Amino acid sequence: MKKSVYSLVLMDEVVEAIDRMAYAMNTSRSSLINQVLADYASCVTPESRMKDIFSRVEELMQGVDTFQVQLQPSDAMLSIRSALRYKYKPTIRYSVELYRDARQVVGELRVTSRSQSQALLEVLDGFFHRWSQLEQGYLGPLFPGGQVPSQIGEGRFRRQFLLPREQDRQTNDQVAQAIAGYIRFFDRAMKVYFQESGDPAAAGAQLEQLYRSQLKKGITVI
Repeated sequence: MKKSVYSLVLMDEVVEAIDRMAYAMNTSRSSLINQVLADYASCVTPESRMKDIFSRVEELMQGVDTFQVQLQPSDAMLSIRSALRYKYKPTIRYSVELYRDARQVVGELRVTSRSQSQALLEVLDGFFHRWSQLEQGYLGPLFPGGQVPSQIGEGRFRRQFLLPREQDRQTNDQVAQAIAGYIRFFDRAMKVYFQESGDPAAAGAQLEQLYRSQLKKGITVI
């Protein structure tokens, strides 16, 4: 949505109240006034769209015992934590960022671990690479350029989410379900891989079997 500068005559008391609210919400005066007016006029803004999607993702993830949703100071970010059954119970962090100007690309997922264990990071990187290979092999042709938009670093995985092709899957609720479903399956697949971490070949085979099984059940490509 395009933004322009407008002159408004407001009471000082109103502006002071808005400033207090904006500070408490970690946003700006202009953004808060814009959102209040948009809500009053029933206009959908990027901020309300992101809030709606995140609220739904949070609902979907809170019903699963293995996940812990964390509050974020930014309207465009949501973090979810999950513990691995591995030495010292390391935590995996899923950070979802939604783009304000979402047209073809809705946002991105970043998966990280703060663990300093080299053994853990090696297994994690092995999973990331195998997962990426499966996505490229099975889903790549469905994405622009024949490539799933993802990147891998040491102990890090980044994956962009594209708006689903089907019109009926582009609603806020459907996008939220697709994001939550991706994270849930990613986390499940990671834990299956770690169960066979002592044998990378067996872990990779188990992962592909699980991945193909999930595809047969049907997924929303995002």
